[in-house]
Amino acid sequence: MTDHDDGDRGDADEEGLTYAGAGVDIDASEAATAALIGATEGFEGDFAGLLDIGDRYLALAADGVGTKLLVAEAVDDYSTIGIDCIAMNVNDLVAAGVRPVAFVDYLAVEEPDDETSEQIGEGLAEGAERADVALVGGETAVMPEVIKGLDIAGTCAGLAEKGDLFPGEAEAGDALVGFPSSGIHSNGLTLARQAVTRDHEYTDPFPPDPERSVAEELLEPTRIYTDLLDPLQAHDTHAAAHVTGGGWTNLTRMGAFRYEITDPFETQSVFEFVQEEGSVSDEEMHRTFNMGTGFVAALSPDDAERLVETTDDGRIIGEVREGDEAVSIRGLELA
Repeated sequence: MTDHDDGDRGDADEEGLTYAGAGVDIDASEAATAALIGATEGFEGDFAGLLDIGDRYLALAADGVGTKLLVAEAVDDYSTIGIDCIAMNVNDLVAAGVRPVAFVDYLAVEEPDDETSEQIGEGLAEGAERADVALVGGETAVMPEVIKGLDIAGTCAGLAEKGDLFPGEAEAGDALVGFPSSGIHSNGLTLARQAVTRDHEYTDPFPPDPERSVAEELLEPTRIYTDLLDPLQAHDTHAAAHVTGGGWTNLTRMGAFRYEITDPFETQSVFEFVQEEGSVSDEEMHRTFNMGTGFVAALSPDDAERLVETTDDGRIIGEVREGDEAVSIRGLELA
């Protein structure tokens, strides 16, 4: 999702912002995606497309970085965008139990610019190193009649032995193990941009940490979770969710259960800043952003305890229960 506005300024009034009001309707987006998938054959999986190739699955994920690009454009700093592009793809494969192996990128530009391309390329290389994937190709398309500025997307290929894939369905009684995010990651930026630019410029000091600018905080790259794959597979993970667009409602991709979140990670200051500046409700924040937790896995309680012991920063954040499909977190009911 890429948009553009003049000066990137929010509305002058002080009404509470919503993601749909900012221009992104998650329900409509998911309906369009479902229609697209319904017109194809061989597609399987909530986070990645899986193709049975005999004794293994070939998995493919495609994604971009959305309107985070507009923050990069505003301050002419594309150095972390490539990391985000890698992360948003490989994390979806990890959520399926697939090992990412290779990545290709597609850069569409209004006009070519060597310095910008070099920054993006350096970010892609850094992201590939963090994710332990090979950059095997890329394409740059110059399309002045189609693109305003630039857009970048990528496709990641992965492989999984059939016994390594997560079943994909949580079980009632499972514990939920969460892993912290690095910040806002690469979704919800349409809402975040409108909120923070009501009264601030991107170059302004970030109030909770004046050593950083507002742009630096928004551009903090998405955490890459490929290091979790081995421990997740070793401890019989039933299902996992990469918390992206749709925020905490992503957990319902693990099955129609009630997800009780009793000990989520603290939200980083960037979320508090966005919420305050945009007068965004608690519910809207949790439906849009990761709010401090970027990846969640469902396992039996014993396996969950062992997973926590073998990872650096995982912890049990809740449990799966029978009941109407919903996520209960911080006094909210997200259905």
